Amino acid sequence: MQPIIIVLIILVVLVFIALIKTIQVIPQASAAIVERFGRYTRTLNAGLNIVVPFIDTIRNRIDLREQVVPFPPQPVITQDNLVVNIDTVIYYQVTDARAATYEVASYIQAIEQLTVTTLRNIIGGMDLERTLTSREEINAALRGVLDEATGKWGIRVNRVELKAIEPPTSIQDSMEKQMRADRDKRAAILQAEGVRQSEILRAEGEKQSQILRAEGEAKAAALRAEGEAQAVRTVFEAIHAGDPDQKLLSYQYLQMLPKIAEGDANKLWIVPSEIGDALKGLSGAMGNFGGLGGGSGGNGNSGGTVPSQERREKPSID
Repeated sequence: MQPIIIVLIILVVLVFIALIKTIQVIPQASAAIVERFGRYTRTLNAGLNIVVPFIDTIRNRIDLREQVVPFPPQPVITQDNLVVNIDTVIYYQVTDARAATYEVASYIQAIEQLTVTTLRNIIGGMDLERTLTSREEINAALRGVLDEATGKWGIRVNRVELKAIEPPTSIQDSMEKQMRADRDKRAAILQAEGVRQSEILRAEGEKQSQILRAEGEAKAAALRAEGEAQAVRTVFEAIHAGDPDQKLLSYQYLQMLPKIAEGDANKLWIVPSEIGDALKGLSGAMGNFGGLGGGSGGNGNSGGTVPSQERREKPSID
């Protein structure tokens, strides 16, 4: 009985192993390559699949989702003989599991080497400045070459990105100094423009202020002249309304003579001819006043005449 039990146990184990090898569950977005006696038979898609145990074998399981592979920095020589290190990132997707398995031994390594050689060819025709400013152009050229070359491998390159472009340290220092000089230059230009604009605004303000001041002074002078004219008109009307006689006018005229002679610059002043008539009237008025008061008459030259114009020199203060 014991040998029979052992045989049964062995059969059960073999059946269990056969069932396990017969039923193959493939996850979503995956594929499996099946070989029969070492030859490709079919590709298993996602879901439950049945294979012949001990005859069919699973050669490779491939992920059909988009993959992201960063490549280490690669030294590349530009057209102006400068070495730059470029980091690249490749976004690819397997579209044909059979071709990705049998057309190339390692499609990751093949894509990396193809990226390096293509990148060196592209950068070799550009100078450093163009390399630093032409990322989109480089990405498009890389993607075109890679997509064409990897098509027969069952690979589709969706995107190629340059993660970093690092020029030599000396070039970086020179670029930093140039950028600092450019910033200082722009700052100086902006400061000079600000000063110029400030001076222009200040000059315009002073001009406007002077214009307003001149207009104010003109208006003030006009108002002052109008006021003086009004005052003269009022005085003239008051004098005519009071009907003054010759004696009062002569007295007022004599009161104004000291004011006419004021000032150190008035060395010489002119007595108009009309003063004779005024003096005659005033002298007569004083004589009549003295006769009424009983005073003695002086040696006044009341009857004399005054020349039409006399030049009288003011005594010097010196």
